[in-house]
Amino acid sequence: MVSDALPTPEGRLEDRLEAVARAHGFAAFGIADAGAAPQTAARLNAWLADGCHGDMIWMEGRAAQRGSPRGLWPEVRSVIALGMNYAPAADPLALAAHPDRGRISVYAQGTDYHDVVKKALKAVARWLVAEVPGAEVKVFVDTAPVMEKPLAAAAGLGWQGKHSNLVSRDHGSWLFLGAIYTTLALVPGAPGRDRCGRCRACQDACPTQAFPAPYRVDARRCISYLTIEHAGPIPVALRRAIGNRVYGCDDCLAVCPWNKFADTAHRHRAFLPRAELAAPSLADLLALDDAGFRQVFAGSPIKRIGRDRMVRNAAIAAGNSGDPRFRPRLTELTGDASPVVAEAAAWALAALAS
Repeated sequence: MVSDALPTPEGRLEDRLEAVARAHGFAAFGIADAGAAPQTAARLNAWLADGCHGDMIWMEGRAAQRGSPRGLWPEVRSVIALGMNYAPAADPLALAAHPDRGRISVYAQGTDYHDVVKKALKAVARWLVAEVPGAEVKVFVDTAPVMEKPLAAAAGLGWQGKHSNLVSRDHGSWLFLGAIYTTLALVPGAPGRDRCGRCRACQDACPTQAFPAPYRVDARRCISYLTIEHAGPIPVALRRAIGNRVYGCDDCLAVCPWNKFADTAHRHRAFLPRAELAAPSLADLLALDDAGFRQVFAGSPIKRIGRDRMVRNAAIAAGNSGDPRFRPRLTELTGDASPVVAEAAAWALAALAS
């Protein structure tokens, strides 16, 4: 929830900055020195060298900028790490028992977080510049070459769990991250401490075994990557494991034991699920044309994958459903103008027949 309360003008700059951030809807706040995560570049380069990024070639192109805040902006001295809570009210895994419905990742069921987070980041940055004349700032959500997760861990928001995402003692695995880079030398907080211990729930929960080792994900096997970032045919060997997931996957996040401490009272209202995205009918998704896709997913992060990927995903889910009622529409889709959709529909018909 965004508070209407105004932050107090007294106190040190860092405390006033945190009050402003919370007034603009951020549930998590921390500060790190720009050089606080020196291991990031080496880990990123090793991950890229192993090809774990799949088709995400933009990860390679700006790797030097991703590896360090100063690689992107040499003048940066401090990183303000911020998080918005999107903790789900319902069990993200419940739709596994309803194969006629598509499963959409929790983060994509509400308003596009890029818009919400960036607007709030800009408001906080404007306050800082007004408060400290001469300060320079840059704001980032996840579309920039910024490694938000290790920076957030360095700033004390939590730690990177074995699923590679940030885990918070207060918000579990459910934080949208943003960052403000500044030329100011702000007082940093203590870094987060890894509290995963011997737990491997997230590793064991992955339907496609996308974790070759703890803290390392192979995107080429990750359902979120396959259903969102990957534009071509999804590898046949992984299709059955996708089940009825049509956009992303929450399994490794949802099983994290730290979620029992997630504070839903601080969930941002912009991320409450839209009714049509909480449990969409596969039949409706299979019927989408371009205009219908744009209408249904307006204002959602899902809109960027386009109609063809969504219908491809829905066709695979229909093939996994065991429901013969999908056959007529799948037969129509075998003649779709998109080769990726047509191929997925043909596979789904064969899957239903078997």
